[in-house]
Amino acid sequence: MLENSNVSLIMKKIINYSIYLVFIFGILGAGNLAYTEFLHEGTCPKLGVIPACYIIFGCLLIPFVAHIFNKGKVIYFLFTLVALAIATYATMGQLLGNIQCPKMENGFPMCYISFGIFFSLVTLKILQGRKI
Repeated sequence: MLENSNVSLIMKKIINYSIYLVFIFGILGAGNLAYTEFLHEGTCPKLGVIPACYIIFGCLLIPFVAHIFNKGKVIYFLFTLVALAIATYATMGQLLGNIQCPKMENGFPMCYISFGIFFSLVTLKILQGRKI
């Protein structure tokens, strides 16, 4: 039978790898959307003059690098929480009909996916810091 310390170590590894998987999924998706915006301006809604997909992409890359090099939770949470706020705003706007988020080929709004990604990243990082 596994000891508590071994179970804790296994859970922390699972959480850490889960964070990597969520980041990779998000970076690939947001990177593709940002590239599409670069080629065909107007794909993404803008926050001021900056397309939201560029901001979301940056809010994935910067904390991903911070996570890889274990460079502090402040950078990680600063960027993931900013993006979570943007994704929450976009999701609520989409649900209320005030905002049109970019959609997947099947019509599913990508802001819902962004919300799930950043909610997961914040939740997983909080769990990673707790004693399990």
